[in-house]
Amino acid sequence: MPSHSPWIHTPPPEKSFRSIFRWGDPHTFKHPNPRLHAMLKETFGLGDRDFLTPRFTGEERVSETLPVPLPLPFIQAMEKAMGPEQVQRDAFNRIRYSTGKTTEEALALRHHHTEGITDLVVHPRHKRDVQAIVSLCHEHRIPLSVYGGGSSVTLGHRMEKGGVTLVMATHMNRVLSLNEEDHAVTVEAGISGPDYEAALNEAPKRFGALRPYTCGHFPQSFEFSTVGGWILTLGSGQASSYYGDAADLLLAVEVITPRGEIVTQSVPATATGPKIQDIFKGSEGAFGVLVSVTLKIFRKMPENTRRFSFIFPDWKRAVAASREITQAQCGMPAVFRISDAEETDVALKLYGVEGGPLDSLMRFSGYRPMERCLALGTAEGEAGFSRNVAKNVRRIAKKFGAMGLTSYPVHKWEHGRYLDPYMREDLLDFGIIIDTLETGVTWSALHRVHDSVRAFIKARPQTVCMTHASHFYPQGTNLYFIFIARMEDLDSYRAFHREIIERILHAGGTLSHHHGVGRMMGPFMEKQLGGESMELLRAVKKHLDPHGILGPGVMGL
Repeated sequence: MPSHSPWIHTPPPEKSFRSIFRWGDPHTFKHPNPRLHAMLKETFGLGDRDFLTPRFTGEERVSETLPVPLPLPFIQAMEKAMGPEQVQRDAFNRIRYSTGKTTEEALALRHHHTEGITDLVVHPRHKRDVQAIVSLCHEHRIPLSVYGGGSSVTLGHRMEKGGVTLVMATHMNRVLSLNEEDHAVTVEAGISGPDYEAALNEAPKRFGALRPYTCGHFPQSFEFSTVGGWILTLGSGQASSYYGDAADLLLAVEVITPRGEIVTQSVPATATGPKIQDIFKGSEGAFGVLVSVTLKIFRKMPENTRRFSFIFPDWKRAVAASREITQAQCGMPAVFRISDAEETDVALKLYGVEGGPLDSLMRFSGYRPMERCLALGTAEGEAGFSRNVAKNVRRIAKKFGAMGLTSYPVHKWEHGRYLDPYMREDLLDFGIIIDTLETGVTWSALHRVHDSVRAFIKARPQTVCMTHASHFYPQGTNLYFIFIARMEDLDSYRAFHREIIERILHAGGTLSHHHGVGRMMGPFMEKQLGGESMELLRAVKKHLDPHGILGPGVMGL
C-alpha cells in the first residue's frame, strides 16, 4: 500500500464537473477498504505507483459560456409566468439538470464533454406553475423534460434537442394529506425519499395519527430520489419482496398533460375498464408531468424485524431455495438477497469476513471460496408473522444445504447499502469502471441469462462480474449484474455496455427490472415489446402530447 491514502477525501469544488456527476452528499465518502483495494490491484495487475495520483477527476470549474438558443420571447414569457428567480440559464445548472448518475455521463464530464444539455431550467412552485410551463412549451413546441432527484442511470435527463427542464424537488415536495383510516397518503411528486419516510415515521406528531408508518420503498437511491421518480421509472425498493414495487403502492395520480389535467380516484380496486393511472406508471414523463400521487402506507414496527443470513454450497442451490421460499406460501421476507459466487467473494471482503473466524468456520464446513453463495435478509411485520417468516426461511435454506450465519452480514449490508455507490468515483479516478445492468427473469430462464451474460463479461480479460438477485416473486426474480473493468475510453465502454444489454435480451431477460428505460434503453424497446405494442404507446403519446414535446427520446418515443 502507498503510505498515503490514494482516495480523494474532500468535497468537490463548487460548480465543478465533479460536483455534478459525483454520487450523493458532497461531504460523505466510502472508500474501498484494504482488502478490496488489494483485490483490485491483483485483478488488474496494478501496483502502488498506479494509485499515487488520481487523474481526470473533473474538479475543474464549469465554464459560464454556453449560449441559450431558445427564442427570447419564449424565455421572457417563462420568466414572467414563473418569476425570474425560478428560471436558470447559466451553464452550470443547465449541465447539472441534464445529467444523471450513469457511468457514461461521469466519464464524459471528467473530460468536460457535455451532451444533450437543456436550454432552460425551471423550478415550479405548485401545480399552477406546472400547468403554465406545459402550456408555454406546448404552444411554442419546445421540448420539456422532468427532473426529480437526479439519480437516473438510464440517461433519463439528457436533452438532445435542448428545451426546458422542469425541476420538481425544489418546491413541490409537500405532504398534502394523510388518511389513516384508508392507509393512504397524498404527496407532491418532488418529495424526496428521506423526507417522505420521515413524515410517515412522525405521523402521530405531524398529523395526529394513532401510530407511525413507513413507505416500504427503499431503493439504493432512496436518499437522492423522489417519490414521483419511483412511480415514473417503475422502481423497486430493497424490501419490495414484502411491500411490493413502486407500481404496487400507487393508488391515484394527478398529471398535467398538453391536453389538460388527469386526476384518478383513490380506491382499493375498481372494474371500470383499464386503469387510466397505469398508463403513467413507468412513463418517465413522456405522457405528462406527474404533480402528485396517492400511495399505500404500512405500519412501522421495527422492533419486530428478524435478520438472517446463510451460506449455500453453490449458486444452483441458492436459487432453488429462493424459488421455494417465494412459492411456499408461508409469507415473504422484506429484504432477501442471494449473491453468486463471485459477488459473495467480493462481499466477504467488503464486510471484513474473509480471513476471520466466520470465514474459517465456513471453509471448515465445506463452503469453498468462489463456489459458496451468500444469502441475507429480514422479515418484517407483526411479531408473530415476522418470526414465522424467518423460521420458514431458515427451514427451507437448510433443506437446500445452507449453513446459518449470524446477523453480522445483514448489519454490515444495512450499514453500507446507501454508501456503496460512493466508491464509484474513487475507482474512476484511477481508470477503473464499476457499473451495473439489471433484468427481470423467470425462474425457468434465470440460469440461462446468468450463464450467458457472465460468459460474455468474463470473456473480456481482467473483468470482475458480480451478480445478485434481490427482488422476488413466485414467477421469478431479477438479476443485477455488476462489472468492474479497466476502461477509460468512452466509446469502448459504450460498446461493451450495449452488448451486455443485447446479451440479456437474447438470453430471455427483460430490458430493465427497476431502473426504467430512459434514453439509454429506448433504442431496444421495440425489440423487447414488439411493433404493435410500440404503436400503442405512440398512439397514447400522440393523444396526450400532440406536438411530442414531453421527454423526447424517452422509452424510444
